[in-house]
Amino acid sequence: MRIVKENALGLMIDFQERLFPVMAEKELLEKNVKILIEGLRALEIPIIASEQYKRGLGGTISGIEELISDCRHEEKTAFSCCDQPNVIEQIELTSKRAIIIAGIESHICVLQTAIDLKERGFIPVVVEDCVSSRSLENKRVAMERLRQEGIIVSTYESILFELCRKAGSDAFKTISKLIK
Repeated sequence: MRIVKENALGLMIDFQERLFPVMAEKELLEKNVKILIEGLRALEIPIIASEQYKRGLGGTISGIEELISDCRHEEKTAFSCCDQPNVIEQIELTSKRAIIIAGIESHICVLQTAIDLKERGFIPVVVEDCVSSRSLENKRVAMERLRQEGIIVSTYESILFELCRKAGSDAFKTISKLIK
């Protein structure tokens, strides 16, 4: 099944000030997430950001926040975005079915959200190079579990070009520059 931009929504899960610094390979993660976001924006795909217990974990880190400051932000205390009424309501209001997921931590909030979205009839797409955990082992196990659950796992480059579909458009040119 192909993921099409008309049916896609970006979901940025918990890229927060007090959580992000302890993520494995955080510099590469931030770079990749920024490329993903800029590509989604070039494709005019809406984005929602979740923030887990903002008072304790802080807001979205500045490097990512500057790219999504005009996007919907929803606070949550549940690990799965689907268990948080205000978050799942915003996802459902978009009428988009393919949910492109980047976030932390892979083995907790990302994993639970993807499984729950699939259960609700959505098509979750976890962008493997745009997720992380405190340990690479936890991320590895999460990716394995996602695949066992039948969830699509992709990379930012692969999903952006899939959404683009063909060369020549302004979005393609923007994405090509981001990838280089």
